[in-house]
Amino acid sequence: MPHWLQLMADSLPSLLWAGLVFTIPLTLLSFVFGLALGLATAIARLFGPAPLSAVARFYVWVIRGTPLLVQLFVIFYGLPSLGILLDAFPAALIGFTLNIGAYSSEIIRAVISSVPKGQWEAAYSIGMSWRQAMSRTILPQAARVAVPPLSNTFISLVKDTSLAAAITVPELFQAAQRIVATTYEPLILYIEAALIYLLLSSVLSQLQVRLERRFARYGGMLEANA
Repeated sequence: MPHWLQLMADSLPSLLWAGLVFTIPLTLLSFVFGLALGLATAIARLFGPAPLSAVARFYVWVIRGTPLLVQLFVIFYGLPSLGILLDAFPAALIGFTLNIGAYSSEIIRAVISSVPKGQWEAAYSIGMSWRQAMSRTILPQAARVAVPPLSNTFISLVKDTSLAAAITVPELFQAAQRIVATTYEPLILYIEAALIYLLLSSVLSQLQVRLERRFARYGGMLEANA
């Protein structure tokens, strides 16, 4: 067996383990929490009182206007100067959650705004409250439109988790860095890590296609019933 192939085979279990234990959980938790934060931020901007809307706009402005890597460094390396000490994984989780929350809030705000006002009027006309109209009428329609951009955000997040290596999270990319430090074979190991990220992204892209088709059928059923 060629040396490079043997090296890839030997390092594969360590890389997959790091991906399974750190990369995938960090991705899933950050996306779920970020999506919830994004929904709350979007609603605050669209329907909240002026002070709350201003806070939401400021949060989105700061997060979208600064690099993700800098945000991670501020949380992990900067906050200790204020007496706030965080382990690497929670710091990364907070950083990615805040980042995803800001970007997803813009997507959610746009898709909610795209729902025709007649849908609100129809919901109110049958006695729904604002909360019922939002949860039963507006959000289901907005979700169908939001699937493609949010799916792209999720796929990008999988790759962005490699930045967590900079704050010592032992995820997939840092596992590759550690093996490189002992084998002195950066090209082979980094290509292997890239291939694993490519595989994850490809699988998620296929799931995105299926999800979009399902929502498209759901949308067709809604239009037919209307």
